[in-house]
Amino acid sequence: MEANKTQTAHLIALENQYGAHNYHPLPVVLDKGKGVFVWDVEGKKYYDFLSAYSAVNQGHCHPKITATLIEQAQKLSLTSRAFYNSSLGEYEKFITQYFGYDKVLPMNSGAEAVETAIKIARKWGYEKKGVSENNAKIIVCEHNFHGRTVNIISFSSDSDSKNNFGPFNPGYVTIPYNNTQALEKALEDTHVVGFLVEPIQGEAGVIVPDEGYLKTSYELCKKNNVLFMADEIQTGLSRTGRLLACDWEHVHPDILILGKALSGGVYPVSAVLANNDIMLCIKPGQHGSTYGGNPLAARVAIAALEVLRDEKLSERAEYLGAIFRSELKKIKNPLIKAIRGKGLLNAIEIFENPEKQAWDICLLLAEKGLLAKPTHGNIIRLAPPLVITEEQIKECARIITEVVENF
Repeated sequence: MEANKTQTAHLIALENQYGAHNYHPLPVVLDKGKGVFVWDVEGKKYYDFLSAYSAVNQGHCHPKITATLIEQAQKLSLTSRAFYNSSLGEYEKFITQYFGYDKVLPMNSGAEAVETAIKIARKWGYEKKGVSENNAKIIVCEHNFHGRTVNIISFSSDSDSKNNFGPFNPGYVTIPYNNTQALEKALEDTHVVGFLVEPIQGEAGVIVPDEGYLKTSYELCKKNNVLFMADEIQTGLSRTGRLLACDWEHVHPDILILGKALSGGVYPVSAVLANNDIMLCIKPGQHGSTYGGNPLAARVAIAALEVLRDEKLSERAEYLGAIFRSELKKIKNPLIKAIRGKGLLNAIEIFENPEKQAWDICLLLAEKGLLAKPTHGNIIRLAPPLVITEEQIKECARIITEVVENF
């Protein structure tokens, strides 16, 4: 075991010496994963309560998804879009019918998908809405998180994302989240082409808006001929107890942005979906990606979506999420400011001396065999793979309760 501890220290030192210091991980070196569990290089087993920021909703190394990956990787992995391939059309048909859209534009990372959606919305604004050249605006929300490209951080309110990365791009109007009055006012500007919103703000600390916020926002967009653009990269794909978090309010976004669990965590896959009137504004040569729509991604994404459907992971997330929050709300500790969430996307918000206490709680949870990570300093996000069982979720609630009550 001492040798394994030495290996842990060695691997952490390697990352610190040779890798950019753009992350601050917990001091755990993971080596293996299966279902809801991960193991470190010392052989210790943990419940994974981050799920790679909801990329592994289907569980680590899901047998169907990994088998599909291996099979396709041995056949054909990449052609570029210079040619047709035998997998992409089938995937495009599958995903558009799965979510109810005419067209999909396949990409790789979540940030790429957001950038794609912004380009599509602007193109639509100029060609269909008639906005004058270079005047298109997109409304965004305070404390949003849509990625870290220079364009995306241009409308971030997170100082860590922005400091010393300017100059920033124009064309964005920032309003408070969960505030339809502010949205209505911002929509008076006829240059607005889209409203980009997270149905639940994940990175901001699992901020769940008031019931009716999404529906009212959608209706306001329709009234003003503005595209409702839902970033469901983290909230979608069964995480909140519905296939999409927007489904809770029966909202069908004009532009839907997906990523993370679209591959079950085995390969970068993202997608932007919209109907013909919007998507066909993009013509050949105007947008693309070498890897976007590759055969490996196409087959993996089909398998990942089939797992969500066949294993009824939305229903499982809704049922187990209610149990989990009920158990957490029994915790007795004055440090707890709030416990909130939807489905299996949940958070504990800590009151005082926030950063150190939330971090220290996560270190204690790791000692007890449960991995979670603070966001925004004082908020601990709790998002296990959706394949977790009722017995396991109750055991995890007991671990969290014990650590927090004795902190």
